[in-house]
Amino acid sequence: MISEAKALSEILSRVSPLSSRRAKLSESIGGFSAKAYAATAPLPAFDNSAMDGYAVASADLEKGKRLRVVAEQPAGLDKNLNVGPGETVRIFTGAPVPIGTAAVVMQEEVERDGEFVVLSAQPENGEFIRRRGCDLAQGQEIVAQGQRITPIIAGLLASQGFAEVEVGGPVKAALISTGDEVIPPGASRGPGQIFESNSTVLAGMLKQLGAKVMSVVHSPDDPAKLRQEVDAAASSDVLIITGGVSVGERDFVQEVLRAAGAEIDIWRVAIKPGKPFLFGRLKNGFVFGLPGNPVSAFVTFLMLVRPAILKLMGASAAASRLSRIRCELSEDVLNDGDRAHYFRGHHEAGRFSLVGRQESHALFGLSRCNGLLRLEPGGDLKAGSSVEIEAWE
Repeated sequence: MISEAKALSEILSRVSPLSSRRAKLSESIGGFSAKAYAATAPLPAFDNSAMDGYAVASADLEKGKRLRVVAEQPAGLDKNLNVGPGETVRIFTGAPVPIGTAAVVMQEEVERDGEFVVLSAQPENGEFIRRRGCDLAQGQEIVAQGQRITPIIAGLLASQGFAEVEVGGPVKAALISTGDEVIPPGASRGPGQIFESNSTVLAGMLKQLGAKVMSVVHSPDDPAKLRQEVDAAASSDVLIITGGVSVGERDFVQEVLRAAGAEIDIWRVAIKPGKPFLFGRLKNGFVFGLPGNPVSAFVTFLMLVRPAILKLMGASAAASRLSRIRCELSEDVLNDGDRAHYFRGHHEAGRFSLVGRQESHALFGLSRCNGLLRLEPGGDLKAGSSVEIEAWE
């Protein structure tokens, strides 16, 4: 059994980003940029008006000034207008400001009198002018390598003329749940049977990350049938198997994987919940064996599988991390075990409270949680302590 930190380090040392691909901006959202992108032009590209109003010269920055309207500049093609003393140009939001403009007076602060306007407020130099490059300088980095492309980032790239972006390759994932006691939701449940939920949770988490779930199947505790499912899923980039990775007489996952040609690099990690964890290579992909208990499967996926999948997708280390939030602990928390313990809870308004039974089967309690508090063996925290939690949406 190895530490969580060593396990994660070994996993990430073996994982490399998949080959990148070109994608239209609309299809790149949710992916990770395979290279850095820089601005091709300043933003704004020219001095423009922030308001509908009137462009005035520096000599006329005075309340009560009466100015003649000499032209009009709408948003769009620059008319190359000039504004001089005693003059004003009617201008609209986003329009290029005329040469000689010291400020734009918004239309609510003038009184129109035919071809003249009278300023009813005191303008300030530079008021309501968006200066060229004030938001973004030409050549400035706008997307870092490994950064997730959000709708806003895609819009920024579009503003620089990029129609496509190079993103990390999509991860193809397969899920196998195991266990004689497990039946699919909707089936008729007999004594001692339970409905299978891990694949629903894990498939959803994979899709949230942007991975493509190629197959979701169940295998009874039968080595021959499990081998068939493993062989069918072996071409995936990532194979995740839940249940059957411990040391019981009915735990066949490790045996079957080795028979299928897998190289097992990690088995058992010193965290709670989640000790029966497996990682290795299978053909050209990676295989993860997660505990069968729902909370254990969730925690090990979040802390050990999620970072590997994001790295395969081309995410940077920073983009792979969960949000870390500083909170005040609402109750005493003690870890009297011999493994680091991830306590499940809910954070809100700067406070973190444990939720439900802190046991590996307690799925209802987990459904009310949005954060994990990691406590080392022997850790003893008192209510009111400032703690850092790992949070998810």
